[in-house]
Amino acid sequence: MVVAEMEEKKLEKERVVNECFPALTLSGLSAQELKDLCKELNSKIDVVDEVRYDVEVKVDKNQTEIQTLMQKISELKGTKRPNLKRVKKTTDDMLGACSDTSKLMKADFKVNLKTVKKEEEKKDEVTDWRKNVEAMSGMEGRKKKFNAAQ
Repeated sequence: MVVAEMEEKKLEKERVVNECFPALTLSGLSAQELKDLCKELNSKIDVVDEVRYDVEVKVDKNQTEIQTLMQKISELKGTKRPNLKRVKKTTDDMLGACSDTSKLMKADFKVNLKTVKKEEEKKDEVTDWRKNVEAMSGMEGRKKKFNAAQ
């Protein structure tokens, strides 16, 4: 059926073209008659080109006018701000918004935290720093550092 429709359209197109533009009979024409025919065809082509150009100019003018009017409309409308939604503040509400199963389980975050015991740091006794320097000076002090490193 589609092929038959395509054939019908093709035949219809050929029929319309043959009616509008009859075939040229060039046989038996003299050189002067052929020149006159070419001049006549060129003048018809020029007229058609002028009409086509005028139509293109009108179309371009209308398109620019449409674009400017659309810009004016958008400027008059302005930008719309979307309606803002309220944010749920409690953890239960936030978890309830995420999934249905989380509504069953209440969030108690402190239960899952590990408890850490703080150990008191050993405080070194505050001594006079000059005594420490005197003890480390000389060979005895170097020997202590060397033994401590091993």
